[in-house]
Amino acid sequence: ETDARAKFGKVTVFCTEFRALRHTLSASTERTFMKLVVDKASDRVVGLHLVGPDAGEVVQGFAVAMRAGATKALFDSTIGIHPTVAEEFVTMREPMAG
Repeated sequence: ETDARAKFGKVTVFCTEFRALRHTLSASTERTFMKLVVDKASDRVVGLHLVGPDAGEVVQGFAVAMRAGATKALFDSTIGIHPTVAEEFVTMREPMAG
């Protein structure tokens, strides 16, 4: 986030934290944290973070999209695969305050 602001100026940040669906029937309290950083001027997704199980598997595909210049609008128009953790990246709609 700090690096993105230094490089792009104004950015919009989207975050979510949740307990994955696969843990709802178990006693697991494991949580997942996700963040998108979007360049406000171009709408390009310039940063993406995932802390949780299988993070590398999920992030790899989104890394390709980012390198190709994917925008937040493109993320928003993508239908998420349910139930997956990855679907959260295409359903984040409310930016963080500030």
